[in-house]
Amino acid sequence: MARRTPFASPSASAPDELRQDTLNEVIGYQVVQAGITTLQVFERCAGEPLSLRPVEYSVLALIRDNPGIAPARLARALSVTPPNITMWVAKLEARDLVRREASVDDRRAQQLFATPAGQKLVDDATRRILEGERQRLGALTPGERSILTELLRKLARIRFDQA
Repeated sequence: MARRTPFASPSASAPDELRQDTLNEVIGYQVVQAGITTLQVFERCAGEPLSLRPVEYSVLALIRDNPGIAPARLARALSVTPPNITMWVAKLEARDLVRREASVDDRRAQQLFATPAGQKLVDDATRRILEGERQRLGALTPGERSILTELLRKLARIRFDQA
C-alpha cells in the first residue's frame, strides 16, 4: 500500500498541490493566502503603474477621507507607531501628496490633509484596484464579495486587547 505523505492532496491534480487539512480552518492562514492574491492585484493595478506602496495608499486614503486628522490618531487607526506614521507622512509630503498644518486649537499639534494631487492619486488608485479585484476575483458573486468585505471589516475591528 502506498503511503500518503502528510502534504499530498487527496484530490491533487498537480504534483505540487498540498493537503491543507490542518490549515483549512485557520482563519489567519486563509486571510494571509487571500492577501497574496489581493496584493498581486494591488501591485499590478496601482503599485507599479502609480509608484505606490500599499501602506502609502492606505495612509493617503485615510488622510483624504479624514481631513485634518492628527498623526497620532492615524497611527492608532493603523496600529503602527507614531514614528512610522511620521516617516510615511514625510514620504507622501515629499511627493506633494500630503500637507501638514499646525492645529488651530494647539499650535504644537499637526493636522494632515491630502493635496489635490494626493486626492487624485487616491481616486485613480482606488478605481484601478477595484477594477482589478473585479477581474481577478470574478469567481465571487457580488453577494459573496459583499459578505466577504463585511466579514473582513468585522475581523479587522477586533483588537488583541479586546479578545
